[in-house]
Order: sequence, then structure tokens, then C-alpha cells
Amino acid sequence: MPQITYAESRSRSRSRARLVLAGALAAATLSWPALAGDAAIPNFMPDARTGWIAGIREGEFPIGDEFLQPLSGPGPVKYDPAHPFIDNAASRRSGKSATNRVADLSNPILQPWVREELRKLNERALTEVQLWTPKERCWPIGVPGWLLYPVRPVRFLQQPHQVVLIWEEDHMVRHIYLTDKHSPDVKPSWFGESIGHYENGDTLVVDTIGLSTRTRVDSYQTPHTEQLHVIERYRLVDNGEAIDVVAYVEDPGAFTMPWTARQRYRRSNDAPLAEEICAENNGDHFDQNIMPIPTADKPDF
Repeated sequence: MPQITYAESRSRSRSRARLVLAGALAAATLSWPALAGDAAIPNFMPDARTGWIAGIREGEFPIGDEFLQPLSGPGPVKYDPAHPFIDNAASRRSGKSATNRVADLSNPILQPWVREELRKLNERALTEVQLWTPKERCWPIGVPGWLLYPVRPVRFLQQPHQVVLIWEEDHMVRHIYLTDKHSPDVKPSWFGESIGHYENGDTLVVDTIGLSTRTRVDSYQTPHTEQLHVIERYRLVDNGEAIDVVAYVEDPGAFTMPWTARQRYRRSNDAPLAEEICAENNGDHFDQNIMPIPTADKPDF
């Protein structure tokens, strides 16, 4: 019997996993919403290969881990103009060195304690070679930070009673329940409790509460309290080739006023859902004293 290498074995295992996942997604997406017979329901995943990649801006396709500013009104934290943020893609295009994110502390939405937490992070960002975010260390970012998962596609698994959002890398999963109200006693969790409904034949509206304070609002690591409340509106645009998202954010414990942020996704039909493990080869290889990746104290079963 011919011998195969470890790499070949792993490649074959991933191929089998892709086929199993593709079959499961195809069965789910083809059974609904078509069976619902409701033309007013937008179809975010017409087949098992359709995914959505965050990060469309005017004229270019950067990594989508930065909120877009709203068309008007208060917006999310962005970089300090004195210290422009240059990601790796922008660095390659311009030839300038990549930088850490340094938050603009003048944003009027910030309460004093939040501004102080960001000031401490800014100090680290300006002195450390690389300031890793919890997201980059495989921790769930929460909501509205869900909109800032870049590079790998997000999938929409639409079912009669819920929509499941799946981000391919590290299998981050959100459950959006198509019900009319939140539970009476919501316990804080990584992605909170999300309830949703459809509007206008092209929009999924998601209302989320119960978000753990271990999560962060954005890639600047802006903190929040358990009063955080987020409403996202996912709208199909450009003949189904893109998704516009507007997130309304309020937290009287952390922000002086409600604010909104935007994201845009481009459609990707490159491949069915793949297995991507964030924690693989993700150690502190250069002794930078970075935060640990998640580990389990006991087996799940």
C-alpha cells in the first residue's frame, strides 16, 4: 500500500471536510427560504459556495477590519490623524511601514473611563512592534465587532426559525433567532442574544443584547458595559453582489450618545466552506509577551 505524507493526509482530510460541509449547507440553503414560499425574504446564500468577504471601499478592496464611517451623525472610533493607521495591504501598496492602530481620543462618543482605557492602549501601540488584538489571538470579538472579521468569508445559513452566521476561520458562529422579543433573563455571552426579522424583501434586521464585557466593540479594543445594545441592518445591494450593513450602537455606560457604523461585503463564490483553524501555529514565536489563545480546561465530551 503506497505511503502518504502527513501534509497529503491533512489535505485529503480537509477535502473530505469541505465536501461534508458543502453537502450540509447545500441541503439547508436549498430547502429554505424556497420552501417558505415568501418572496419578501432575501436570500443571502443561494448556494453552498456563496460567501461574503468584509472590506469594500470606494475603488479598492482593503482588509475589512475597520468600520466605515456613517454618512452623517456620530460614528465609531477611528485612527488618530497624527498617527495614520497603515495595514499590511496598504503597506505593500504604498511602500510605507505598517503601523499599529492608535485611537482618536477626541471622538465625542467616548465616556472618560473609555477614553482612559484607549489612552493606555495607544501608549502600547506607539511603543510595541505589534499590538495584537484579542481577535487576532482567536478570541471572539463580539458585536458589532462581528462585522470586522476580514479575509475569510462569512456564510448565511437561513432557516425558518433562525439565521446562523458562520465565519470560516475558527468556526465563529452567531445564532439569530427569528422571534419577536428577547428572553426575559439574558445571560452575557460572546455574541449575546440576537433576534431578527426581515424587511422590504432585501434586509435582515438583527437586535443584539447580553454581550459579555470580555468582548470589544472594534479593532481599537474599545470597551463597553453590559448595557451594550446593537441593531444591525444587512441589506443586499448591487443585484445581490454586495451587502451593505449599518450598525446602530448604544451603551449609556460607555458612550455619551448612540452612534452608527457601516460595513460592506463583497460576494465570493471561490469555494465551499473550508476548515480554517485560528489556533494552529499561533504561538508567541518571538517572545513578545502577547496574550494567550483560548484553551479548554476540560473536554466538551
